[in-house]
Amino acid sequence: MSTFLQQLFNGLTIGSIYGFIALGYTMVYGTLKLINFAHGDMVTLAAFLAITLSPLAVSYGTLGVLLVMLIVITLTCGVAILLEYFAYRPLRAAPRLSLIVSALGAGLIIQNAVMLIWGANVKVFPELFPNGMISIAGASITYLGLFILILNALIMFALSMFINKTRMGIAIRALSIDYGTAELMGVNINRTIAIVFALGGALGAVGGILIGASYTSVSFAMGFDYGIKAFVAAILGGIGSIAGAMLGGLILGLIYAFSAGYISSIWADTFTYLILIALIIFKPNGLFGQAAVQKV
Repeated sequence: MSTFLQQLFNGLTIGSIYGFIALGYTMVYGTLKLINFAHGDMVTLAAFLAITLSPLAVSYGTLGVLLVMLIVITLTCGVAILLEYFAYRPLRAAPRLSLIVSALGAGLIIQNAVMLIWGANVKVFPELFPNGMISIAGASITYLGLFILILNALIMFALSMFINKTRMGIAIRALSIDYGTAELMGVNINRTIAIVFALGGALGAVGGILIGASYTSVSFAMGFDYGIKAFVAAILGGIGSIAGAMLGGLILGLIYAFSAGYISSIWADTFTYLILIALIIFKPNGLFGQAAVQKV
């Protein structure tokens, strides 16, 4: 029983991180019908920015940690807005293939910029969060893991309130349905899309910081691996669905943890991609997605 609970805690923790990153994918896809392949590299950028700003946490303690997170999130949001402005906005009316190539190119630019600034070697991530564990029925969850689970609930609540209760959230929902109608109703399309990218960048920044804190090391190329897994989580939940992205992340994290715990960590990634293949074949809209309605 203790082994089961331990893998459950591990799965929910890593699944929450996947969910944060997957939310960034699904926010952009919901409005632009575009997979932002540069998103994983923005996660990497956030982790390295946190390393650079970590002396603030040493100097100011808990307040410093919050300050580091706030600055990293702000900077990553700024990069996301610039990315939308220079890489995607000029190609908004172009064929989808052009946007995909632009996204891949932007991701490579960010990845190589990280490598040139911080180097190609693996970097040790500083201890921003307090050490310690809580034991429950023979299983243990770290303070960081507990913080991640609480943050998961808070972000989902805040994002749900933002999308469903605010004017900007309603504008985002309108834009995801029909550009032309939304514009006729007074929605500023450029500003709304920029805000969507900023939200995606903020969620990716949270994921990047928590990846570094959880695994204590980061590399300039890690964005590809975590980006792909978060993309799988978004598809699993139904890309375009905010709740589905987080639930997909949690499900993927549980599958990964139980595969590693009961079978082998070597096969954990294999099971992840086997599930993706099965979903594409049998349920292409994801577990919580809806089939697109064709207008005739």
